[in-house]
Amino acid sequence: MSDTTPCAETALTTEACDALQADIAELAKDKRLQKLLSTVVEEVRCYAQDQLTHLKQLARIGVALSGQTDIDRLLEMIVDEARSLTSADAGTLYIVNPERTHLHFVILQNETMKTRMGGSGGKPITLPPVCLHTENRGENHANVSSHVALTGAIVNIPDVYQAEGFDFTGPKKYDAATGYRSTSMLVIPMRNHENEIIGVLQLLNSQNPETGEVCGFDQEYVDLVASLASQAAVALTNAQLIKDLKGLLDSFIQSIAAAIDAKSPYTAGHITRVVELTMLIADRVNAQSNGPFAGVRFSENELEELSLSAWMHDVGKITTPEHVVDKSTKLETIFDRSELIRTRFDLFEQALIARYQAERAETCEFAARGTSGGHKALSHDLSALRDRHAAELSALREDRDFVLSCNTAFMDDAKIARLNEIAARTFEVDGQQVPALTENEVYNLSVRKGTLTDEERQIIENHAHMTHEILGRLSLPKRLARVPKFAGSHHEKLDGSGYPERLLAEDIPLQSRILAVADVFEALTARDRPYKKPMPLSQAVKILGFMQKDGHIDGDVLSLFLASGACHEYAGKQLAPEQIDDFACSAPK
Repeated sequence: MSDTTPCAETALTTEACDALQADIAELAKDKRLQKLLSTVVEEVRCYAQDQLTHLKQLARIGVALSGQTDIDRLLEMIVDEARSLTSADAGTLYIVNPERTHLHFVILQNETMKTRMGGSGGKPITLPPVCLHTENRGENHANVSSHVALTGAIVNIPDVYQAEGFDFTGPKKYDAATGYRSTSMLVIPMRNHENEIIGVLQLLNSQNPETGEVCGFDQEYVDLVASLASQAAVALTNAQLIKDLKGLLDSFIQSIAAAIDAKSPYTAGHITRVVELTMLIADRVNAQSNGPFAGVRFSENELEELSLSAWMHDVGKITTPEHVVDKSTKLETIFDRSELIRTRFDLFEQALIARYQAERAETCEFAARGTSGGHKALSHDLSALRDRHAAELSALREDRDFVLSCNTAFMDDAKIARLNEIAARTFEVDGQQVPALTENEVYNLSVRKGTLTDEERQIIENHAHMTHEILGRLSLPKRLARVPKFAGSHHEKLDGSGYPERLLAEDIPLQSRILAVADVFEALTARDRPYKKPMPLSQAVKILGFMQKDGHIDGDVLSLFLASGACHEYAGKQLAPEQIDDFACSAPK
């Protein structure tokens, strides 16, 4: 243990400080030394200030890079900031391809030559990629960028014309063709969080900030750019991951949509076309500078949200039975039961024919026994029997044809009354009374408009509710949070008569209103429905006009769709030439 007490230590320290101050005061009397000390202090202060500035700049760059999700813009930022840090005249960024066989040019900048290629605003780069391997499958260390990508080493070259070990034929040819002079070069690998090299940053011709003369890259710059490259690699990996996840979500959504379309041969392509129509209308909304949509601008995220809603608007049909989705006639279930009715009426016809044959044979037998009034009477009886049979047979066939026509016809009170009258009849077949129609057949054939019964319509309408339920279970990012609402509300009507929630106009988002117009227009004009002829534009627009007057769809959206030319643009791509006729380019008043 030291014999020096704390008080003694304090005293010694104080004495040492006093002595040091005295020495400094003595030295300060020497003006030359004083000037030297002042110079050193200023240099240290400037160095510290520079380091602080660089640290702040790196921190700012790191924040900017981490917040950028647009990969093209991010790649551009990496080269811009690296050049700024090092006062480099030119910069090139290479990215390793997924197969790790080549380095692809993604950014190429040269301030002197006024060149900006790649990125968000530059010209496309047409230069061939740099091979990482030679023709005999050996590693390519001749090219400095491929060498760095393969080894992970940092290469700092004062003058490429004096350097050995690398092939600089490319830069020298560029210089000869343009008059440029490639001198100093700094090549740094970009490593991701898994220590895998994903790219190479190459800077050219560092310049003295004061004189503008080309000089080599100081070690200080090497350390700064290495730090930047590390940050950039992480930011690039994150941005690529976000892009990949978005791509995965989009492809998954589209595969689900394709499966829904494939479920029904009658609606194949419906979803894809609704997406096209929806985004076409949204683009027209964004282009408006006056009118009801003058203040509406869908952002990039909102457009993505609307697109996804259109892709998913019918996802609830996964739960809808195929025989309901595809019901093209009133009697259709798993198959069209009209054939059963046709067969049943054929049996009735055969029964009538059999009864006629039996009655005719009986009449002839009576004549043979001499019980009739002679040959003349027999002829009269047979003629009457034949006429009655022909009338019964004709009436039966008329009833059959009428019943079968009800399978697709609009039904009024008179038709329903006649249908019930036919259904009340019975026919004897093999000794049993068989009704002309079953109760269920009458119920289905009595549907006044369309092919669906009330129960089947409820099943169909339930798909909108299921769309909301299914999408509501997805952990969608915040920017897509309203997809379930938009997709699940595309069958709502402004007057509150829609489904599934009977929303009123003020509760229906504009996105859902756009979807509704797109969905109805596609259904009306689709030319791949085997159960109906393609509808001409004029008729489709007329029906949409009636729907607007009835308060079912948004009149402003419809007017914009027609007057902006979006309708004709879509028609030119998707409709048959004979469907594109003349119509008023505005919604009916």
